[in-house]
Order: sequence, then C-alpha cells, then structure tokens
Amino acid sequence: MAGLFERTRDGGAAIALDQVEADILRSLEVQMLELIGPGPGGEPGADPLAALFAEGPTEMPGDPALARLFPDAYGDPGEAADPQTRALAAEFRRYTELDLRARKREDALFVVRSLDSLGGDGGVLSPTDDECRRWLGALNDLRLTIGIRLEVTEDDEQGLYQLPDSDERKPLVMAYLWLGAMQESLLEAMTG
Repeated sequence: MAGLFERTRDGGAAIALDQVEADILRSLEVQMLELIGPGPGGEPGADPLAALFAEGPTEMPGDPALARLFPDAYGDPGEAADPQTRALAAEFRRYTELDLRARKREDALFVVRSLDSLGGDGGVLSPTDDECRRWLGALNDLRLTIGIRLEVTEDDEQGLYQLPDSDERKPLVMAYLWLGAMQESLLEAMTG
C-alpha cells in the first residue's frame, strides 16, 4: 500500500510514496527541524569545539510541543515539584538536552535527505535496520508534535476519525492519523 511501510522478502522494510506524500512528509520534517532549531555550533562561523563543551538549558521549553519532545526527567508534567526534584531535573536537562536535540535533528534531516533522494517523483525507499530506527524516531517526533498542537488526548483520539470536512483542523488531523499508521506499519515491518 502506498504511503505505508511493508516488510520486504529479505526481512527489511520498504515504503512507496507518491510525489504528494513525499512532499507532505518532507514539509513536516522541515518544520520539525525549524522547531527544534540549529543547536549549539549551528550558526555559520561557530566554533565546533566550543559546541562540544556547551551546556544545555536548565528550564523546560515554554513551547508545549518542545516541552513534550524534551520533557523533564523527574516528576510528572504539570505537577509542582519540590525544589530538590526541580534541581535534579534542571541538572539532567543541562547535560542531556543538547544531545537529544541533536539526535532528533539528525533523524529529521535523515528523513528529508531520504525523501530528496527520490528526485521529486516519488518512489520506493528501503531503509536499513538502523535507518528504520531513525525513521521511527522522526515519525514519532512529528506525531507527538502534531498531537500537542491538536491537543489530542487518548479519550478523544477516536473522535478524530469523525471530524467533518469543514473543520479547519482536518488537514492536520489527516497528517496525524497518517503518521500514526506509517509508524505502526514500520514497527510491524521491523518486527514482522
């Protein structure tokens, strides 16, 4: 089926995307790259050695989508934590968030480059096992971000299938559902 992963005869995974599907997915990944940002050393002329020793932020991002992608390590989101727990979370974030951002950026960029390799005509991509994990991470990040933007909860996810065409959220909901199906098909192909 086009737009979803299938298990190949050799035990790998493959996805056939038409040009429109590839363009939509590429656009979403580029937006993810913009949301995550360039990271330390990403600016032209920046010292790459200084980026190795850069410390990350200590506060959770203010954007709800970024807060979901980079949650606190301790405590439940939204709950008031005691000062010691907040200090531990800040310390953990300071030493881990930059690497996590870099990995998410690399996964999204990998998917963009994979889609670019199709040459604008659509086609079939057959990622290796390691590349499948990168695809899975990138798809998960997109789905989480869109879910936050749509304010999706487990209770109302089924209701997304019944949205009228006139609902302005419909295109984003369709992308959210497609990404979920794509993610599920990739998992099935990987574990098949």
